[in-house]
Amino acid sequence: MPALIRPLAICLFSRADKILVSEGFDPTKNEKFFRPIGGGIEFGEYAADTIVRETREELDARVINPRYLFTLENLFVFNGEREHEIVLVYDAEFLDQTLYEREYLDGQETIDGEETNESFQAFWKSLDELKNDPRPLYPDGLLERLSKL
Repeated sequence: MPALIRPLAICLFSRADKILVSEGFDPTKNEKFFRPIGGGIEFGEYAADTIVRETREELDARVINPRYLFTLENLFVFNGEREHEIVLVYDAEFLDQTLYEREYLDGQETIDGEETNESFQAFWKSLDELKNDPRPLYPDGLLERLSKL
């Protein structure tokens, strides 16, 4: 199968000076990392709608006011495979304001809208915390762009 460029949308839910990130793991590199909530844009779906769908699927939460911020291009290796993504970065709000009061949010990974056996937690992290953490923030270039906003 030929390699494809994958379109993604991620969301920078923010609380004061912190953004919401989940922890991921690449078993090939034995590396833990952070990334914002989001996922693949489906054919015929607007990126803003991807944010709404992915947040509902992964966090069982409703989103309002998605707002496009910028785009990143990401070339990387994950799980031993070369990957290429075009990542549309958004900001949005949770409809349920009590989610901002929680220390972390429990989530469930989904593939093609179906839950997997992989659960995760999403944490509120400041840019300084992310800069000083040995776990990188993906996609590449996101931390640098956020530092300039």
